Amino acid sequence: VQLQASGGGLVQAGGSLRLSCAASGITFSAAVMSWYRQAPGKQREFIASISSGGSTNYADSVKGRFTISGDNAKNTVYLQVDSLKFEDTAVYYCNLKRRVTPVYNYWGQGTLVTVSS
Repeated sequence: VQLQASGGGLVQAGGSLRLSCAASGITFSAAVMSWYRQAPGKQREFIASISSGGSTNYADSVKGRFTISGDNAKNTVYLQVDSLKFEDTAVYYCNLKRRVTPVYNYWGQGTLVTVSS
């Protein structure tokens, strides 16, 4: 099983990026794909999630600016990040978790988003 995160980069404040997380070797069924981020010197924090049924959830800090979506056929989840702020600078990680049998919890390698002020 592999989660491949991509799409990070350097962007000016107010700009946008689209992050992708492609899952291979596993079917996105009865599971939740989430995005987390970790800024330098801070703990990893939850950003957004989407279930295999399409239900979404967001952290208050990104509501209205970030949008999570999924393509089950491609086993890929996207995070559209708009109106970026300097404090959004972090490594963004995707996570795939299933709480029913078979239980699993996988992390991607992370993609760096740097917002310049």
